[in-house]
Amino acid sequence: MIPALRVLMHMGGLQRLFPFWLSALVAFVVWFSPWLLLAVAYGVAIQFFVEYAMHRFLYHRKPPTEQSPFNVLYRAHIGHHEFPHDPEFFTGDDHWFAVRFGLGSAALHTLVLWPFLGLGPAALAAWVALFLGSVSAFAFYEFCHTIAHLNVPKGWLGQRITRDHLAHHLQDHEATFHVSFGMGWIDRLFGTGHDRETALARYDRKTILSLGMDPEDLRLVTARKAWNLPPRPGMKKPGMKRAG
Repeated sequence: MIPALRVLMHMGGLQRLFPFWLSALVAFVVWFSPWLLLAVAYGVAIQFFVEYAMHRFLYHRKPPTEQSPFNVLYRAHIGHHEFPHDPEFFTGDDHWFAVRFGLGSAALHTLVLWPFLGLGPAALAAWVALFLGSVSAFAFYEFCHTIAHLNVPKGWLGQRITRDHLAHHLQDHEATFHVSFGMGWIDRLFGTGHDRETALARYDRKTILSLGMDPEDLRLVTARKAWNLPPRPGMKKPGMKRAG
């Protein structure tokens, strides 16, 4: 657990979210009411669905044909599949994305709740839901994702998280999009739960790490060079630099 926490402490997205999470915690304590408990629960639940939806429909969307947007998707997720144990690729490169997404979601929820609760209570409920509930769930997701990919001693929980998530990486990248522990029911709800027979039918040793793409696809080769990565998945990289 300690190595995973060290990685989490250096994640740019979580560092930028922390002041917002802290402000929501203060608001929750200062203006506490039972309704805010419901707001926190809602924020946690909605984040687990966002986790699934973004992983499935954003990160696993059809790869762009143009190289520049392909490089962005590669840095956001494809590279993580090709080099799954590299902490540099555990998260995307835009560390402010989560803040912008949270602020936009809080504003939208405030507008929806305003006619029913009034502006002040609506803003409070939205802020607590998104920046206390959802950010806490997001941090839990990042913990589960990190522990799944780190090669460290793990207890029962860590082993279970690792087994479930690496099935997505190493057996069937078209299933098991949830990462947070206990959220497998979301995959089952949307028909993307892990199935051994389906995984065996889909499995291609050559393309499993590249999300079904030929590892020699020029887009992949170019993206690896842009991010100073080895020419083939599974090889150790000499050191990472940002694409210019």
